[in-house]
Amino acid sequence: MAAFDESIQMARTAALAADEMKGEDIVAFDVSEPLGLTDIFLIATGSSPRHVLSIAEEVEKQLYLKHGLNPREREGLEEGQWVLLDFGDIVVHIMDQDSRDFYDLERLWKDCPRTDLQLPEHPAEDAEGDGDSESDADEFEDAEGDGADDAEFEDAE
Repeated sequence: MAAFDESIQMARTAALAADEMKGEDIVAFDVSEPLGLTDIFLIATGSSPRHVLSIAEEVEKQLYLKHGLNPREREGLEEGQWVLLDFGDIVVHIMDQDSRDFYDLERLWKDCPRTDLQLPEHPAEDAEGDGDSESDADEFEDAEGDGADDAEFEDAE
């Protein structure tokens, strides 16, 4: 039995949330045949404990907003090395690189079909930011200000 369309949509929502938070190596496996308890395992990598937790928070938020789901179980929130969010039909694993390399879930589930997550393509990042030079310029402009507020401080002296 293949994963249901609804489970695939939930996995895509979770994957997009992880992607928006700059999660890396996002993959999903249809584990409905060997497990029967869940349809899809989604795996993503964060660069630090704080990043892992931020990704988990965004995944949880988006699955609630778009599908009305709350996780049945949450594991690993204290350490931030491997967070597991069990939503029933999908289970989300967000891991730091060391945990992902050590546990190698991809090898464990290599015989299961991968689920197409339809994630957006990302151009190679440039050396000066996140690759989006227009938004980088806007952020710099906002941080720099227009100088009007600076006059307040000069007058106060």
